[in-house]
Amino acid sequence: MKKTIVVSAVNLKNGGTLAILRECLQYLSGLSESDGYRIIALVYKKELVLYPNIRYIEMQWPKKLWINRLWCEYVTMRKISKKLSPVCLWLSLHDTTPNVTAERRAVYCHNSFPFYEWKLRELWFAPKIVMLALLSRYTYKKNIHDNAYVIVQQEWMKREFVRLFKLKEGSVIVAPPRFGKMEVQKRAGEPLPEGYSFLFAAKPDSHKNFECICQATDLSQKKMGIEKFKVYITVKGDENRYAKWLYHKWGTNVPALEFTGFLDKNSLYEYYRKCNCLIFPSKVETWGLPVTEFGCFDKPMLLADLPYAHETAGGLKKVAFFNPDNPQELAGKMVGLIHGDDTFLTTIGKRTISSPVAWSWQELFNLLLI
Repeated sequence: MKKTIVVSAVNLKNGGTLAILRECLQYLSGLSESDGYRIIALVYKKELVLYPNIRYIEMQWPKKLWINRLWCEYVTMRKISKKLSPVCLWLSLHDTTPNVTAERRAVYCHNSFPFYEWKLRELWFAPKIVMLALLSRYTYKKNIHDNAYVIVQQEWMKREFVRLFKLKEGSVIVAPPRFGKMEVQKRAGEPLPEGYSFLFAAKPDSHKNFECICQATDLSQKKMGIEKFKVYITVKGDENRYAKWLYHKWGTNVPALEFTGFLDKNSLYEYYRKCNCLIFPSKVETWGLPVTEFGCFDKPMLLADLPYAHETAGGLKKVAFFNPDNPQELAGKMVGLIHGDDTFLTTIGKRTISSPVAWSWQELFNLLLI
């Protein structure tokens, strides 16, 4: 009789979390065929993650309302687990620990919002972000001690989970995400923007802290008299209340600041090639993918002085950190680079990750299925 592994991921439908789901099911598809496991995946839409040797259960209604999601996690999934019994492993890939019956449970935690210090103005232009910051630690906490393992992407999150939820260190697995090697090609004849250029690529969410860059650009141009430089941010100005606030305050009166709007992957890589420096001021991240991507170009990066950024930047050269609440400090570093002073840039050493650690899906499931 085949052993049953269930992966619950009904909340994952786009972005980096969907990529993780795809990688997970791709690995399990092969495990099912070679080692005699029965794999069942609870997903939003099977067309998003269609691999052979996997039975799919589609569930779109939990995504419509928060109360639906809670009912699904703590009532519906319990009923499903009893129907599928015996289940040797139930892996939840979206932060919450469902109320299920299984020999062993594990949860993959993407969300770093329990550690986000939001500001009062975000109650107006980003209430969902505030709600995530307030409630996510409670959704994490429920049933978390029923897991054999909790999975996170970075060592700093492991330390915080151990502290916040009183977990045993050996029960938290660090599984750094895997990224394909980016092909960096230098093309002849590509025009560069006039003067020195900076880039910050992210969705216009309030925790991304675009205002720090906007203020620093304004300071550099008006108070420090710097000309012939450009700062590109991937905001259009009408996406949400936060984007509208940014554009209203800085979009028309800071000439060096350019609101590009969303950039598809190819366009973004062109900006990576052309711009001189990446700025990454985000207040909270699970990883910070643009830091990894831009690091392939061996160019300067100015990063928020926060644990996630130090860990993501491990092994990269030409890096400097700044207080994400201090646009004056960021402006000073920007002006230094514009003037050709890069003496404050440094190489960041790779951090040691305490065991248990999994560098691949095979290593991760070897731990989960022991």
